[in-house]
Amino acid sequence: MKLYEYMGKDLFAGVGIAVPWGKVVGDPLEAAGVFKEIGPAVIKAQVLTGKRGKAGGIAFVNNPREAQNEAARLLGMTIDGFKVDRLLVERKLHIESEFYLAITIDGTLRCPVVLASIRGGMDIEEVPPEFIVKYLVNPILGLRPFMAREICRRLELKDGLASEFSAVLFKLYRLFRERDAELVEINPLVLSEGRFIAADAKVTIDDDALFRQKDLVRVEERTVLEKKAYELGLAFVELDGDIAVMANGAGMAMATLDMIYYYGGRPANFLDAGGGAGMEQTAQALELLLATEPRVMMINIFGGITRCDDVANAFAKVKREKNIEVPVVFRLVGTNEEAGRKILNDIGVSTYRTMREAAQKAVELAR
Repeated sequence: MKLYEYMGKDLFAGVGIAVPWGKVVGDPLEAAGVFKEIGPAVIKAQVLTGKRGKAGGIAFVNNPREAQNEAARLLGMTIDGFKVDRLLVERKLHIESEFYLAITIDGTLRCPVVLASIRGGMDIEEVPPEFIVKYLVNPILGLRPFMAREICRRLELKDGLASEFSAVLFKLYRLFRERDAELVEINPLVLSEGRFIAADAKVTIDDDALFRQKDLVRVEERTVLEKKAYELGLAFVELDGDIAVMANGAGMAMATLDMIYYYGGRPANFLDAGGGAGMEQTAQALELLLATEPRVMMINIFGGITRCDDVANAFAKVKREKNIEVPVVFRLVGTNEEAGRKILNDIGVSTYRTMREAAQKAVELAR
């Protein structure tokens, strides 16, 4: 379960990590009111996704009128499928330097790993590996002082700065363990007036451990379309591309996404229609695809339990009812394959036997 930034900062403050003074608001006038209390401020959209700055989801303001106008702009905007309905208004920090600090789980080695860098801030993903310290922590031993000293040595932090950084690291590790987290991240960890302050917070809690975290507010992470898919019993994840994808089976869907990426395309979603989806569920899945407003739809069916003619009939039905004008690429192989091909050919839809051919065609049409 992902937490909003302000929730993560509340947890940080609870273990003694310094955070900027701020308030959560849901109205432009409230934002102006907070500004009058704290002066120059930063207003941040509270959404469960990254890269808010590049999406225009962060604004710096210098007077109450600016605070009100920027809050009005931010509220109601959509970032990566998430609608902004609340904002965090914080005191603007004097930044001397920015660091990166995170603790997550190394799935391969099955242990916590500390990630740290002296190059924090926007585009941390583009920082060369040699500037990121990666330190594995034995979960039985936990984080020890000699480990923190080694991390600071590799970051080339000196004396008092190393001591301050180590203090934040220990507090973050305590939070990581006590809250059953999969990720705790501070980016940037700002050095301001001689002390470290968490200017941002990203916290993800292990869903399987939520029964131990009874005091945490449960956060709904799904977009509007993802909620609808969940209610229909479909595995659906919204992405940021323009080629809508449907496949029967999670592995098949992942392979389809990979193939589209391979040929230079951008999938709009992940959708597993299930191994035994009938006509009704297939029709519902197709309507979800249309809701992503794609340039192209790619449907990849390997018929086993799922019958190719059922999928073809469902598509023909939705095409008639919704007057689908988006180009559609079908890969259709398996049970009742020939019957399915005939149904699709009769309504002017070509089919392909291999995923490679279909993906190439979908990417070509999207361009």
